[in-house]
Amino acid sequence: MKKIYHLSSCSTCKRILEAIDAKGNGFVLQDIKTEKITPKQLEEMHTLSGSYEALFSRRSMKYRPMGLHEKELTEKDYHDLILQEYSFLKRPVAIVGKQIFIGSEKKVVEGLEKAL
Repeated sequence: MKKIYHLSSCSTCKRILEAIDAKGNGFVLQDIKTEKITPKQLEEMHTLSGSYEALFSRRSMKYRPMGLHEKELTEKDYHDLILQEYSFLKRPVAIVGKQIFIGSEKKVVEGLEKAL
């Protein structure tokens, strides 16, 4: 399976999708703003990544206003927050077979390109 969870309004996601030719390489694309992440999908990401924290974005515009930067969050907190608010998922998240690539760091994108 090849799948990418992304935000269509995110310029970084768009750049990465173009760079790896996501459609040409057979990826199923899911815009997480219009098609919410299901608990089953999040569980699959968790299984591959090893933690919900790895999937969580502290860059979300809602992170500070909700006072989350002042709290010690648990794995359950990360899980619940990602399901409640799409912007808490670090983007993009790409799954290629049994490998997961989370975020837009250069080394992550390079690893994704190699996996193709």
